[in-house]
Amino acid sequence: MDVRLVARYATNLRQDDDHPYRSGPWRPQHSEFDATDLDVVGELPDDLDGVYLRNTENPLHDSIGRYHPFDGDGMLHMLSFRGGTADYRNRFVRTAGFEAEREAGGPLWAGIMERPSRSLRDGWGARTRLKDASSTDVVVHGGLAVTTHYQCGEAYRLDPRTLEQLGTESWGGGFPSDVGISAHPKVDTTTGEMMFFNYSKQAPFMHYGVVDADHRLTDYIPIELPGPRLPHDMSFTEHYAILNDCPMFWDPDGLERGVHAVRFFPDLPTRLAVVPRHGSPDDIRWFDASPTFVLHWINAYEDGDEIVLDGFHQMHPMPDRMPTDDEFRSTYRFIDNARIEPRPYRWRLNLRTGQTKEEFIDDRLMEFGTINPHHLGKPYRYTYGVTSKPDWFLFDGLVKLDVETGTTQRFACPKGVYVSEAPMAPRSGATAEDDGYLMTFVTDMPNDRSECWVFDASDITEGPIARIALPERISSGTHACWAPSSELIDG
Repeated sequence: MDVRLVARYATNLRQDDDHPYRSGPWRPQHSEFDATDLDVVGELPDDLDGVYLRNTENPLHDSIGRYHPFDGDGMLHMLSFRGGTADYRNRFVRTAGFEAEREAGGPLWAGIMERPSRSLRDGWGARTRLKDASSTDVVVHGGLAVTTHYQCGEAYRLDPRTLEQLGTESWGGGFPSDVGISAHPKVDTTTGEMMFFNYSKQAPFMHYGVVDADHRLTDYIPIELPGPRLPHDMSFTEHYAILNDCPMFWDPDGLERGVHAVRFFPDLPTRLAVVPRHGSPDDIRWFDASPTFVLHWINAYEDGDEIVLDGFHQMHPMPDRMPTDDEFRSTYRFIDNARIEPRPYRWRLNLRTGQTKEEFIDDRLMEFGTINPHHLGKPYRYTYGVTSKPDWFLFDGLVKLDVETGTTQRFACPKGVYVSEAPMAPRSGATAEDDGYLMTFVTDMPNDRSECWVFDASDITEGPIARIALPERISSGTHACWAPSSELIDG
């Protein structure tokens, strides 16, 4: 392995920092590397050709008040595959907030667990006065990597191979800079279009838009909601986008006092909006479903008169505090999948009758489902999700679920080893949906190292077919994507 240290950033975090989400598997990185000729255990497939990108929270500074793991500064990790070899780079996403705090030498914005009034400056986000960390999601659109933050803000562009910073998205002046966009824009690999949404505390409370493959905003329409909401994800089919109004949002009484207290309202339905991809506000159709919160959708597709929508239905969106909880378990129970209990679920939205049918696909607790990207918005069979360590926002294994038969494959990590969201890379010329590779960055605590594990997507129970060493142990994180070389700016 040939490693070059590119930069090491100053931090005011204590060396003995014991915050549970700034230490251990969540210990932030503060160094940037370029590494080539990476050491590999096993054999990398010659036909794996493209980039694997993952976004990660890596705070440089202590927090103003309580810290949430989603507050950290964005850092992209990139593995470039070609001809049976792999190169690695990592770079901070140098947002305006990141640069301002570097200049100030300390934190300027309070995180999502504190009142906006505690921030020292105005900022970004649906609730306002947040730092635009751009640390949640990453997609590749129009040949460029695009990073976003989950409570809305600017979208930042980077070269997907070099991670050169290319500034914020503008879409020819059409980018909604007053609100920005949410994490989880969706890219249709068939048309090259990217669909997105945003939300805020001002009417109409949500917008939906489409950007073409040439980075031009073609559609941007209001989605009227009853009040401020907290949607996190969206889905799409060949002709429609699906947005949501789940009954978990800021308590309206609290908002009047400047308090952003999230509450679940079980007496309200989950509402699902079906919008023609290039439609108008008059074309929106709403479907009612049982109350829940959906953090992530898996996929959607059209089936005759119906739209089939799959996602993770939370059994307990607002889990109760247990008598045995300490402060840590109580504070972070809202990101503990063992308590929230997200399970794969299917909604069928009948466009002719207006009715909704619902059912569980599987009873396993799992989240962060990915699919073969060629099947996004189309009928599909397989999704690849993660299992979680109880009491923690950590992923201790992978699951492959056949949504047609309900059969599953499971790969369990060794104790103290944690995976991340695992995108699927189809094999060139593949004829089967699961003919390809699954890849995931791994945080290995017992051996104080990180690797990228590559699996044969047709059988993950065999374990990784290749393990690629990284220069430094990396933090646990959130979302990832795969893009073949043919979709990148350099081909």
